[in-house]
Amino acid sequence: MKAFGIDVDASCIRMFPAGASKQDVLDALIDAVALYDGIEDKRRFQASVYQRESVMSTGIGDGVAIPHVRFEGVGKPALGVGISAEGIDFGTLDGQPVHIIVLFAMPAGAQREYLDLLAQVMVALKKPGFRDMLEACKTPAEVLSVLCENP
Repeated sequence: MKAFGIDVDASCIRMFPAGASKQDVLDALIDAVALYDGIEDKRRFQASVYQRESVMSTGIGDGVAIPHVRFEGVGKPALGVGISAEGIDFGTLDGQPVHIIVLFAMPAGAQREYLDLLAQVMVALKKPGFRDMLEACKTPAEVLSVLCENP
């Protein structure tokens, strides 16, 4: 079992340099997830993510953001992970920079699966030391290794 409950492909993991903006991060993760998981309409996916962010920031605090959407055009759960050692201003509830971003998209009718995945991600990110291990990663391969070795 993977840390987030579903497989994450290395092509959907991004490392962000100092100075990256929230928009840079969202766009890069949207591109990665849309290419890998075959989301039918990337523009609609992007619009859904930005619409969700306009309602309320998905920066939940403790250096974590979990942008998430449900919409038609997603055939299966799609997930991307971003890491920023420097931190990104994400408009979080606690006002702190974000170091770990987990973006996911779910099919429109998958309410139970949506909640299950959100819960799995939240539980994993609350495990002692897990966020520190992810933040210390320098490459997508290292992130993948942490995700696979910490079910």
